[in-house]
Amino acid sequence: MIIFPAIDLKDGNCVRLKQGKFEDSIIYSNTPVEIAKSFEKDGAKWIHIVDLNGAETNNNINFETIKNIIKNITIPIQVGGGIRSIEKAKQLLEIGVARIIIGTSAIEDFELLENLVKTYQEKVIVSIDANHQKVATRGWKTQTDIDAIDLSKKLEQIGIKTIVYTDISKDGMMQGPNFQDYLELSKKTNLKIIASGGVSSLNDVLRLNEIRLYGAIIGKAIYESKINLKEAILCSQSESYHV
Repeated sequence: MIIFPAIDLKDGNCVRLKQGKFEDSIIYSNTPVEIAKSFEKDGAKWIHIVDLNGAETNNNINFETIKNIIKNITIPIQVGGGIRSIEKAKQLLEIGVARIIIGTSAIEDFELLENLVKTYQEKVIVSIDANHQKVATRGWKTQTDIDAIDLSKKLEQIGIKTIVYTDISKDGMMQGPNFQDYLELSKKTNLKIIASGGVSSLNDVLRLNEIRLYGAIIGKAIYESKINLKEAILCSQSESYHV
């Protein structure tokens, strides 16, 4: 399992939100490039970046920061937040983003998603943000009646290989992930699943690894020293690691 340390960008700063609430954010660093470099130094193979400004208002305020991160590290990054056009997707991929993450557009503009998959194939992954298995969009502000499992199956049919699945109720709460949802997704689809939301201990990492997930995103727990990134990576790679 791959550990994806997370950098959430808001106004050029590295922040974390609680349950996706933009007004409830904590600034952890005003030098996201240095955070990215430290993640690489600790052994990360990927970095997960969310452009929160893009997700909320569709602006491009963090573009230069993302560009600078790419210039200063050698490992790949995946970026999500506000990618709602072919132009925005192309712009990010052209500066060296390895994978783009489509969220709201996967619901609101399915034709765009299909076109992106045809053009960029496995460079396109979809983020499903769910609250009690019902999908939320627009930076988690809009709740829908769409079932997350049904959506996952539909995504698989059009060629999506990888999803990021976030349980909003768990995100930033440091209470552990929703293991049941991940088990169900694993059984009902053949997607590569990246768990997101609530990973707050090495035991969480071990349990997700046991489910045979493709990856797990860890954010707040790293910033608040609840999880050591090096140890989390060891946990994710070993069948016999004991906490």
